[in-house]
Amino acid sequence: MADELRRVPKSELDNRLAAFRRGMDALDPGWSMALVNHKINMYYLTGTMQDGVLVIRPDSAILWVRRSYERGRNESLFDDIRPMRSFRTLGEHYGDVPETIYVETKTATLEWIGLVRKYLPFQEFKSVNRVLEDIRSIKSLYEIGCMRLAGRNHAEALEVVAPSLLREGVSEAELAAEIFEALLRMGSHGISRFNQPLGEDVIGFASFGKAALVTTAFDGPGGTDGTCIAVQTIGSAERKLSRGRLVYLDIPSGIEGYHTDKSTVFYFGRLDEDPDGQLIREAYAYCQALESEIASRLVPGAVLEDVYAEVMDKFDVRYIEGFMNGGRFLGHSIGLTMDETPVIARGFKTAVQADMTFAIEPKIALPGIGTVGTENTYLITADGAVSLSGTPQPLREIY
Repeated sequence: MADELRRVPKSELDNRLAAFRRGMDALDPGWSMALVNHKINMYYLTGTMQDGVLVIRPDSAILWVRRSYERGRNESLFDDIRPMRSFRTLGEHYGDVPETIYVETKTATLEWIGLVRKYLPFQEFKSVNRVLEDIRSIKSLYEIGCMRLAGRNHAEALEVVAPSLLREGVSEAELAAEIFEALLRMGSHGISRFNQPLGEDVIGFASFGKAALVTTAFDGPGGTDGTCIAVQTIGSAERKLSRGRLVYLDIPSGIEGYHTDKSTVFYFGRLDEDPDGQLIREAYAYCQALESEIASRLVPGAVLEDVYAEVMDKFDVRYIEGFMNGGRFLGHSIGLTMDETPVIARGFKTAVQADMTFAIEPKIALPGIGTVGTENTYLITADGAVSLSGTPQPLREIY
């Protein structure tokens, strides 16, 4: 399987480029040039990540590579890959520069735009973000195949391997690293990528007890102290596991650049001996039921903000303050990054379509105790949502 997935198939690249042009034609029938330089979208459209720029026009598409041209040629089945010394090469090649070009406004820096404009003297730039987000939100059979494998590995790592690693005295950082190593042995690509600038390319995190309540700069419902003040992820090397603690695990899996998202929570000890045991059981069971309910509503044609409203309108008020950072969302799209759009939240009028993929993650912060909840990655089919990463498990006690 790994050998078959090593290169992005040429048919994939051809279909994506055609979909991009259709999207641009719909956005602006008179468009003339779009520039893609962010590594994720470059990989999506060309099958390689290099220092360079992909220039797409209605009748041509060239991947210009500064470093490494040789690696790009070896990795990619894209039709036209050429070396460039600097942006001067683009100025020498493109004589008819349009007044308006399209760029990735979320990731293209002012410095980068200034360098490009020096040799391609366009007058203004517009955003190509929505076109790229829309075409990436619908997964191909190839992409789904990558995510299925990532999900199978994910279920094995967090449902089978992780509980076997729980032991008195293991640190958060050590546990996260051991689970990450297990995923690597299964073939995981070994990284997690984000659209949000505060998301880090790291391995997720493990949190024990109240540590999961420590908020991070990243907009997610789980928390951790991190390895230090400068790194808000993985977990603490000093905090050790002891009896009577919740274990919160949010560690991604991925194959060939495609992620699945999954969280599991365990209780290390016996809940019957915990004075908050019943509260923990009930809150966790509520999250487990919510995941199944949300998944049941993600059918083709359903509008995401309607799904959100239907769930939140009857939400148990006992948990609202601790739910998902104030109940801001119920889940998110996922693929080449962990936090793709659209999101299951207010304001997203996107209709669900077959072959979209969503991470559904209802989680509740319990003050003074920790965080409980579930999370799995789902593929939307004609018949509804199907989990790629296992099922929402009952809360397990490990002793």
